[in-house]
Amino acid sequence: MLNSKIAAYKLILASGSPRRQQFLKDLGLDFEIRLREIDEVFPQELKAHQITDYLAELKGKSFDDIAKNEILITSDTIVWLSNEALGKPKDSADATAMLEKLSGSTHQVITSVSFKTIDSVTTFHDYTAVTFGTLTSEMIAFYLEKHKPFDKAGSYGIQDWIGLVGVQSINGSYTNVMGLPTHLVFDYLNKL
Repeated sequence: MLNSKIAAYKLILASGSPRRQQFLKDLGLDFEIRLREIDEVFPQELKAHQITDYLAELKGKSFDDIAKNEILITSDTIVWLSNEALGKPKDSADATAMLEKLSGSTHQVITSVSFKTIDSVTTFHDYTAVTFGTLTSEMIAFYLEKHKPFDKAGSYGIQDWIGLVGVQSINGSYTNVMGLPTHLVFDYLNKL
């Protein structure tokens, strides 16, 4: 459906995330993947969606060579808990500490998506509240050993084992928690 509406454009996804790639495929979109390394560092005064907006746009800044008909899609996700951003863990100890913080509490998953053309940058963000029940040390250790969620914000994937046994409720977009609010992507592209 969308491919015919955006036939004049070529979509470029700047993400190595298999989940984001699959979402675009599931939306029926034709796209190319282009990756560039960036240092995902943000100013410390930024809070919540300011962080993800900044990082999504920062990822697009290294693509100063996009063509006139191309739309570059970049994205960033964090877990926001007690006024603190939980990104990807540095190691197993960091992942354990993050999951211990998330245990028995509600946090926000924030994802920003940025659409860059040769003429403009448009950025959206979405919030989803996720509530975890109590995660025991045995559950956390098992999860980290079996699923190795070291490439995921907050050290977990809701689609993984920990989501099946630990998540009590979500309020908002499920795909946002997985790293791409697909409804926002669809809305933006559908309006082109």
